[in-house]
Amino acid sequence: MTTERRNNGISRRKFLKAGAGTAALLAAAKTQLPSGAFAQAAGPEVKGAKLGFIALTDAAALFVAKDKGFFAKHGLPDTEVLKQASWGATRDNIVLGGEANGIDGAHILSPMPYLISAGKVTQNNVPTPMYILARLNLDSQCISVAKEHAELRLGLDTKEFKVALEKKKASGKAVKAANTFPGGTHDLWIRYWLAAGGIDPDKDIETITVPPPQMVANMKVGTMDCFCVCEPWNLQLVHQGIGYTAITTGELWNKHPEKSLGMRAAWVDKYPNASKALLMAVMDAQQWADKPENHEELARIMAKRQWINAPYEDIIERTKGKFDYGIPGKVVENSPHIMKYWMNHASYPFQSHDLWFITEDIRWGKLEPNTDAKGLVAKVNREEIWRDAAKTLGVKAEDIPTSKSRGKETFFDGKVFDPENPAAYLKSLAIKRAEIG
Repeated sequence: MTTERRNNGISRRKFLKAGAGTAALLAAAKTQLPSGAFAQAAGPEVKGAKLGFIALTDAAALFVAKDKGFFAKHGLPDTEVLKQASWGATRDNIVLGGEANGIDGAHILSPMPYLISAGKVTQNNVPTPMYILARLNLDSQCISVAKEHAELRLGLDTKEFKVALEKKKASGKAVKAANTFPGGTHDLWIRYWLAAGGIDPDKDIETITVPPPQMVANMKVGTMDCFCVCEPWNLQLVHQGIGYTAITTGELWNKHPEKSLGMRAAWVDKYPNASKALLMAVMDAQQWADKPENHEELARIMAKRQWINAPYEDIIERTKGKFDYGIPGKVVENSPHIMKYWMNHASYPFQSHDLWFITEDIRWGKLEPNTDAKGLVAKVNREEIWRDAAKTLGVKAEDIPTSKSRGKETFFDGKVFDPENPAAYLKSLAIKRAEIG
């Protein structure tokens, strides 16, 4: 037998020649078949994406996906997770896009992809179409109040707060409520809380915008009376003795949606396989982050300099569900309002929830009353990509919602949002900017 003989008498030369012919045949077939026919075999079109985040605990899925290797597991080892200075910077870098030294997507306030897609918060009102691929969490934002209002021991009821603010204004002092982005989730939570007690957030108090990591420092120097933000900044405020937690937002609306994985539509359309892979990596990370046995490691990951860059002690308690409100005697163990990354369908982007965000932004004049809310949701919310990724990932059937709507939602003050009739909900609200017929 010659040295060229291999494989039961087939020569190496013939074997290679046959292999080359097969490869050529497959290449030819690929050009004749519809695009996507080889998608599963091809894998992601790129090795990574540029994703932005703000230093908050609800960005955990991105930190975990990077640190624990989930992006690499799904074929995206070059994914970059890049800290943003503010939500305004996040918006600007999304408009730029990854190819222009911006970002391809981000951990983002759920209403922002709608405001950006509609051109309501972009330079010269030029729209940048975006998609929501997943929700990143439910619950666990907080409204914090300055120490000067400690005697009020504020909770859900803000009627006494209104009296205190009126007295402060009468003395010639400014009263301010801070959000993180106009029309974003924190803006909507604090507006709802104030308005439910008769405080008009546009007339009775000045609303200002402060980046999340700067909230504590600003309250320390007396910049605001209250603010709404995610952790760890509310607990840090308590630990520093500067203020207290009035409510965790799950008390306002139990199991409410919060941040999303928002991507530039152009990136998703150009790289559908990579988008699905990215989503699967994030879903893997959400499942890992939700397990109680991982919470201590999760808190240590989040505390890292490249991520939140805050003391572990400011992160761990509320990550595990212990809420010390900073009010004597008010400590809740095993809070039902612990942040949820996966449980209770936390990852699935219900379209009914996005409809509420749009309705509230209409309420406060961020969007016009004649906005085609359902049409906008249909364009931006890509829940079908989530479903496809979930099936490929092997997610249990009971963890995949059967409807795009979670149905009617009831708030702490008894108001009900029916996604089948947003106008009725809007009419039921006493304080609003929108004129509804």
